[in-house]
Amino acid sequence: MIPAGFSPKSSTPVRPRIDELGYDIVDPALDEREVDGLLRAIEPLEAELVSSGHGGVRDVLRRVPGVRSLLNHPIVGEVVRTAIGARAFAVRGILFDKHPNANWKVPWHQDLTIAVRAANPVDGYGPWSSKAGVPHVQPPIQVLERMVAVRVHLDDCGFENGPVRVLAGSHRAGRLSVSAIDTARATNPEVTCVVGRGGLLVMRPLLLHASSSARVSGHRRVIHLEFASCDLVSGLEWSEQWRCAA
Repeated sequence: MIPAGFSPKSSTPVRPRIDELGYDIVDPALDEREVDGLLRAIEPLEAELVSSGHGGVRDVLRRVPGVRSLLNHPIVGEVVRTAIGARAFAVRGILFDKHPNANWKVPWHQDLTIAVRAANPVDGYGPWSSKAGVPHVQPPIQVLERMVAVRVHLDDCGFENGPVRVLAGSHRAGRLSVSAIDTARATNPEVTCVVGRGGLLVMRPLLLHASSSARVSGHRRVIHLEFASCDLVSGLEWSEQWRCAA
């Protein structure tokens, strides 16, 4: 099914919809053969997740060449360029899986940090943190506004699978305090993002989102890719930059 806001021929999001709502869904985007190929590519990471009991693996773009094929996918590329412009490049890749050994929930939040090559205190950037040994920092809001995340679903994700829930339009309010998040939740209806196998969930980082634990056993595998279209301030570099195919 191609949801409202997408062309049935190209599955390309209409820019005003992304800007207005902060998210959209392309379903389907990848065919069965493409999804099967990605599942084969991430098999070593799946074994790592199950044995460790963790729900996510970072550094997927570096570790799995097969995942980098998504940067050449025509629909993924068109979606990203439509959202943030022709200069877009990938800056981070994570594999998430809600499985019986790691069935987590995520409270309402915004994605406020980026991964950088090295920590270097710069005005307007902070606080700092480290994830899996990689420096992370909160950048100015202007950087986050020139980013978009594309979540590639490798399994059907229905209401029982712990799907992402969003507050449409909340990205337009900027960086929100805890009290502002509570107010937004009280005054805006949440939307459950049901996405089929091979579908994409496209999100602005500042969009308020959450997810519940899955209520059924099995997998909810998602390749989460983050894209940007701007350089960082002098003295800081993105931890990784992968160009998208034109």
